[in-house]
Amino acid sequence: MAQWKLDKEVDYEVFELGDLKLQKGMTLPDAKLAYKTFGRLNADKSNVIVLLTYMASTHYDNQWVIREGGALDPSKYFIVIPNVFGNGLSSSPSNTPAPYNKARFPHVTYYDNIKAQHRLLTEKFGITKIKMVTGWSMAAAQTFHWAALYPDMVETICPTAGSAKTAKHNHVMLEGVKAALTADDAFKDGWYDEQPFKGLRAMGRVYAGWGFSQEFFRKEEYLELGYASVEDFIVGYWEQWFNLRDANNMVAMIRTWQSGDISDNELYNGDFRKALGAIKAKAIVMPGDCDLYFPPEDSAFEVEHMPNAELRPFRSSHGHFAGGSGLRKADVKFLDEAWRELLAS
Repeated sequence: MAQWKLDKEVDYEVFELGDLKLQKGMTLPDAKLAYKTFGRLNADKSNVIVLLTYMASTHYDNQWVIREGGALDPSKYFIVIPNVFGNGLSSSPSNTPAPYNKARFPHVTYYDNIKAQHRLLTEKFGITKIKMVTGWSMAAAQTFHWAALYPDMVETICPTAGSAKTAKHNHVMLEGVKAALTADDAFKDGWYDEQPFKGLRAMGRVYAGWGFSQEFFRKEEYLELGYASVEDFIVGYWEQWFNLRDANNMVAMIRTWQSGDISDNELYNGDFRKALGAIKAKAIVMPGDCDLYFPPEDSAFEVEHMPNAELRPFRSSHGHFAGGSGLRKADVKFLDEAWRELLAS
């Protein structure tokens, strides 16, 4: 996971969405979608890759996978990274004016995100086909939504360590994360003047027990990452990651994650199997074999009901983080190979 930039450097663009009517009945006024592109769009607009952002991330955290000679090569492809709502760059609790600021920021779903991203691609760039959509964790959920909502537009997908529908157990895990954050008295029900750092640190400590596998800790693999002990790993990696975030933004993205369901819309009316069956894209679905967030059994169910999908799990002690952190070379190579296969198909 790359370090999130919090300085004033602006290396991205903003797509103005206007007043955005949201799926759950609210309106996000003057909505903004931050995005960054790499490479050039070719003449027939057939070289488009959409690379999505995940929980507590921005496009900065995705840039490490974009490199010449890699699968996501900007000399070959036009790569678009749209920032998920709530991450602090696109419309979020931290940057939206009153009365929709802070704790009053409306509930934004994956559906809302993909509809806005679709507008960016079609209205700004005139794109009608996407060669590949991919992403990790929350970005994997968005990947599934892209394929279900626009099955004739998306040619291939590679969701890693994520799901097409948030499982009940996943929902409960997130309740624990959210409770740790909001229990800090300084959170003030979302109306804080300064960040509730005690709650953010607690959020990181809860997450620390879920991101990597039991084997990772049993073998003390945190030592290989440069940490001297478990406590050093919790403080230096997990607490630091969330100390740099805005608390209300975290809550907004958790709400998005918890309500994830590719069938919760007017196309499928809650029929999850129908939504999976409507995905036309060639898919390589890549869970972690010991992911504690998104177990491979859930991915196996999804693949079983998709017409052109393969289940290809990471075999990695890094658990959930095998799918997108870049911390283990074998995992990076495994993912790169899947991307190359899809892009060549």
